[in-house]
Amino acid sequence: MSSTDVVSLLENSKELDRVRKEQEEILSEINKLHKKLQTTPEMVEKPGDTSLTRLKVLYTQAKDLSESEASISNLMLSQIDGILPTGPQGQTRRRIGKEGNEQKRKRVKTESDISRLTPSMRNHLENCANLKGEQVAARVTPRNADKDEWFVVKVIHFDKESKEFEVLDEEPGDDEESNGQRQYKLPMGNIIAFPKSNDPSSAPDFPPGKHVLAVYPGTTALYKATVVQGPRRRKTEDYVLEFDDDEEDGSLPQRTVPFHKVVLLPEGHRQ
Repeated sequence: MSSTDVVSLLENSKELDRVRKEQEEILSEINKLHKKLQTTPEMVEKPGDTSLTRLKVLYTQAKDLSESEASISNLMLSQIDGILPTGPQGQTRRRIGKEGNEQKRKRVKTESDISRLTPSMRNHLENCANLKGEQVAARVTPRNADKDEWFVVKVIHFDKESKEFEVLDEEPGDDEESNGQRQYKLPMGNIIAFPKSNDPSSAPDFPPGKHVLAVYPGTTALYKATVVQGPRRRKTEDYVLEFDDDEEDGSLPQRTVPFHKVVLLPEGHRQ
């Protein structure tokens, strides 16, 4: 047994913990959506509703994570088998050169299993990597925060192994401790890609009354809002929205926001 074997095993155990934690989050979202559909099944018939599409995405993610869990577990079993001695200590020492090389080859082979993701997961990772240089919506607060804070940031890099984004907040607010730009490392679940500004037809068509997350005019912050009118009905490229907590003189003003700065409100959003 070498320290390298143990380190590799511990690294894979951390990866397994990460996958299982992500599974729990996905299953929690699925359960919430199930309850929502059971309570108001008629919602799927409304124009612009994306509940079933979102459910399909969640099922796909759950399936991919389950396969990743099985792959990592098999890898760790192989590693443990390679670490445990198979005979008397003297025999093990005499054959260490041959067995060590065999275990090294086995470890290289089995570690590559982690990268054998399903096509849908590989495509998802490629799409994330292709966001480099693009502006996206990013939740910069942790999951256990009292409220969610979303900002427009620029993608610097996406790491396919850790599944983390490196992003840059190019215009931090006046209350930021740093006077300059601020960088974050964020998991995939904290990032939402904006619709392409040059392709309105590819953007979701949110109906009136739909809750969305949108960039507040004149800022780089996103807040919860309600659709008053969509761009296609008005034959423009802008939504008319009413932002929560935006009351003026006892009423909510209607504000215009470009379609490519409006995304679906995440489940469980706190503001």
